[in-house]
Amino acid sequence: MAKVVVTGGAGFIGSHLVDALAERGDEVHVIDDYAAGKRDDRINSKAAYHEIDIREYAKIAPIISGAMYVFHEAALPRVQFSIENPELTFSVNVGGTVSLLRAAHEGGVKRFVFASSGSVYGDQQVLPLSEELPAQPKSPYGLQKYVGELTCRLWSSVYRLSTVSLRYFNVYGSRMDPNGAYALMIGKFILMRKEGKPLTIWGDGTHTRDFTSIKDVVRANLLAAESGKVGAGEVLNIGAGRNVSVNEVAAMIGGPVVHEQERLEPAHALADNRKAKELLGWTPSVPIEDGIAELKGEAGIA
Repeated sequence: MAKVVVTGGAGFIGSHLVDALAERGDEVHVIDDYAAGKRDDRINSKAAYHEIDIREYAKIAPIISGAMYVFHEAALPRVQFSIENPELTFSVNVGGTVSLLRAAHEGGVKRFVFASSGSVYGDQQVLPLSEELPAQPKSPYGLQKYVGELTCRLWSSVYRLSTVSLRYFNVYGSRMDPNGAYALMIGKFILMRKEGKPLTIWGDGTHTRDFTSIKDVVRANLLAAESGKVGAGEVLNIGAGRNVSVNEVAAMIGGPVVHEQERLEPAHALADNRKAKELLGWTPSVPIEDGIAELKGEAGIA
């Protein structure tokens, strides 16, 4: 049994990771301040939960001390929210990451796995997006994730803490929050369809995303923690390697659509996932058609 810590473990992605770690018998500790709320379906009875802000070093340090792995999933997410709240999101997403890295180094953690984002790329002239491309974030959130990657790499170089950063591409799956102004698109579409409302598309719907199943993301994290080929601050894309337009996703879910004014977001995203395959032995396994069909089934949508 290994002691592991998951920050943001009561959130969408973190809760699935907690389940996988608890299922294999690890001693799981969750650090979460429930900024996104506390939902029963995201709580695992086998894990220990600590309601703490990740910026509070004195409180997180004793929990992290002696852990084999730290999975840093906690963040104030969403591009639009960061644009509207830049100072707050920098404090949590950058300051909180530094606090955790310090605690991980001083607590003897074997590896620190950082949840980054494909949003660090911004708009690029070439697809697919490879890790060698320069970061061109178009939002405070994208910049904050990029700074987090650089900070992890620095901690590996200066403090010899083993780190790796995973750039997630549009993660979807069960337990997504479908409510609020910053809800994940697929979750929101599923809820609208269930309620008989038209699906709201921002812009003309031709922009594309690389939608990646939560099941594949969890597996990537487990592999990243134990791979002998990473640990020096490497950055790896975790994406399905296939881009699908918002219009196509709406068609898979079904029902009428309406269009609203376009938001400030990159037009296209497509992950080059060869590096993750090479260094982690990771390959995405859930096509978006299957993932959406499963979500529709859970929601009782024919």
